[in-house]
Amino acid sequence: MRPLHPIDFIFLSLEKRQQPMHVGGLFLFEIPDHAPATFIQDLVRDIRESKRLPIPPFNNYLHGMFWDEDEEFDIDHHFRHIALPKPGRIRELLVYISQEHSTLIDRAKPLWTCNLIEGIEGNRFAMYFKIHHAMVDGIAGMRLLEKSFSKDPEAKSIVPPWCIESKRSKRLKEPKLNKIRKVLGTLKGQLEAVPVVTQELTKTIFQDMGRNPDYVSSFQAPHTILNQRVSSSRRFAAQSYDLVRLRNISKALGVTINDVVLAVCSGALREYLISQESLPKKPLIAMVPASIRDDESDVSNRITMILANLGTHKDDPLERLSIIQRSMQNAKQRFKRMNANQILNYSAFVYGPAGLNMLTGMMPKRQAFNLVISNVPGPREPLYWNGAKLDALYPASIVLDGQALNITMTSYLDKLEVGLIACRQALPKMQNLLTHLEDEIQRFEKIIQTHKKPVMHVEAEAQPDVKLKQA
Repeated sequence: MRPLHPIDFIFLSLEKRQQPMHVGGLFLFEIPDHAPATFIQDLVRDIRESKRLPIPPFNNYLHGMFWDEDEEFDIDHHFRHIALPKPGRIRELLVYISQEHSTLIDRAKPLWTCNLIEGIEGNRFAMYFKIHHAMVDGIAGMRLLEKSFSKDPEAKSIVPPWCIESKRSKRLKEPKLNKIRKVLGTLKGQLEAVPVVTQELTKTIFQDMGRNPDYVSSFQAPHTILNQRVSSSRRFAAQSYDLVRLRNISKALGVTINDVVLAVCSGALREYLISQESLPKKPLIAMVPASIRDDESDVSNRITMILANLGTHKDDPLERLSIIQRSMQNAKQRFKRMNANQILNYSAFVYGPAGLNMLTGMMPKRQAFNLVISNVPGPREPLYWNGAKLDALYPASIVLDGQALNITMTSYLDKLEVGLIACRQALPKMQNLLTHLEDEIQRFEKIIQTHKKPVMHVEAEAQPDVKLKQA
């Protein structure tokens, strides 16, 4: 049995019928050339008849405040095989994913499901996988993905993402003494974090809040149409963009790719809100999850959050980019003075009230941020599943009461894969954001054509105690 991490507990506590707390991914595969007509049926049969045992976290179910192993694991509860009605366009596929992403996962079983979908135009099939956020964060999920598929197009009999050889699944029970040592080590780490966390909280309260224009607090997000109560109905939209375009913008302007991504999202959101006659006078605030995972694990959650000022009140794209860059830099410099444990404790104090408001809904018109924008680094080499090449992968995340839109991105090969998830009833024509993202990229490309040298500057950053990655 593995105890729930505090962040895992929060994700479980936030779940309601209209607020599922699972994350997912849509994976598009190309059926291999010269594959038999029964390729997909053979793949489904091999999965269902496999004698391989599931591995953690896929065999873990919720048992009170612990994750326990499911001794009666039933693959048919988790794995489904369906076919889209003809003509099997991406439009029909996204409608199906929207419907599936709206439903809760049964807590009596391990908290994940997998759908294999055939009948997609272009000789393709898809896999839609969803798993509760209490079980994995973005970095962990990407690690599980990379372990599941092969880099060899000729490799066959690749195990499903939730399986492994039986002999490897036999694990010795951890001695009670080791468990006690871990608990004591955790308590020791908490005590050691107190002085540093206290020092950082003092700096935040007396130096940053109200004095530093680049500091973003959890009290300055304006109320917008993005910040409504959500229904259980979801809309999913997805698109791929060439990473080289974003790299060119980043290099020309002398900023990071993550800064460019946030600036492109900022411009797209501004255009969308203008089209809905709902652009607030104050800038939108984005919550940007950041991984503080300092090991090679691929379960549970090790994330904190950075609040980024998106500068949506400014019409000039370069002004918005400058505001975003400075607010992100301010948060990163603060976190680099702390280790992972200290960051978690600091975040609990600073963002605790916002979390309590999300849990209780006491102040529905007050939110710490307007939306979540997450960027997870993904595989740089092509991946294959039984010879079928992974053509694209689109993440699907979570929306909450007060945050009706989530933008999640991951990189794959030379593409930025963007997945938008929103409450269907709260945000009309949300899919138009994909067009606005393309328009904003083009706007920056026009800007850099007139600049031969970097027009902005990224300050040199000290080496952190823990890796901070956007997640």
